[in-house]
Amino acid sequence: MVVDENGTALDFSAQSHSPERSTRPEIGTLAHVDECEVIADDGTRIWATAVGTGKPVLLCHGGPGLWDMFDGLPDALARRHRLIRWDQRGGGRSDRVGPYTMARTIADLDAVRRHFGAATTALLGHSWGATVALHYALAHPDRVDALVYVAGTGLGDGWREEFHRNLAERHTGGFDGTRESAISLWSADFADRERARESAEAMATPWFEVGREAGAALNAESRAWSEADLVARCRELRVPTLIVDGADDVRPRWAVDSLAAALPVVDRVVLPAGHLPWVEQPAAFSRAVLAHLA
Repeated sequence: MVVDENGTALDFSAQSHSPERSTRPEIGTLAHVDECEVIADDGTRIWATAVGTGKPVLLCHGGPGLWDMFDGLPDALARRHRLIRWDQRGGGRSDRVGPYTMARTIADLDAVRRHFGAATTALLGHSWGATVALHYALAHPDRVDALVYVAGTGLGDGWREEFHRNLAERHTGGFDGTRESAISLWSADFADRERARESAEAMATPWFEVGREAGAALNAESRAWSEADLVARCRELRVPTLIVDGADDVRPRWAVDSLAAALPVVDRVVLPAGHLPWVEQPAAFSRAVLAHLA
């Protein structure tokens, strides 16, 4: 259910509470264009590509230290918008050269925007990428038309203990950096337990070495942020924002409550899905996002 800033309830959820059946990667049926290297202002090479036509939507993937995993986004989005995808520095096909800071990540994102000629853009960020997109909007609100905040973890750091408890119910064992261990770990991110491994294998294709240095540095920085300061800054952010949650995400959704309460122009939708709602609820996800971007 979406609740807008006026308290009006809008229902974008699917009729069934069972995850929709979809074939990944759906977006692969559309030809990719403009695959390139964006050169950041410090000379670092940032991998990027674009697909679709229409107003731009710049996608920010999760991590930190991972890479673009948006192959499963429904084709419906690319039929109406130009989707710009990139690998954040320190992971995937981009250079693994620091510094690994949020300020540097924002500068890289801005370089991607400029490369594709977008004076302004919508942003869609997932998980850690939702944090990146939010911080970019706070730094450059005049360059952001709309924000879609998907399966983020909010403004504070208190969610981690419950997350680890929830994760332990679905996953035992650690992560040793291999693709197989990542598939095992990422399987916990899906509500449909029968298809969880299949969906996690799609996440891990293509596979790149996880950028542990970038992940460690950015996670450490984020733990030092003040929730009160971020709440105050978000209260001043007029960018229209859609928060998309998966009801069965192992990351507790209450973590996002302070963000939802602080933003002046915000809708929120909760779908019957896990951490990647566009995979398990592609039609409902598309309806909510396209309505927000219209």
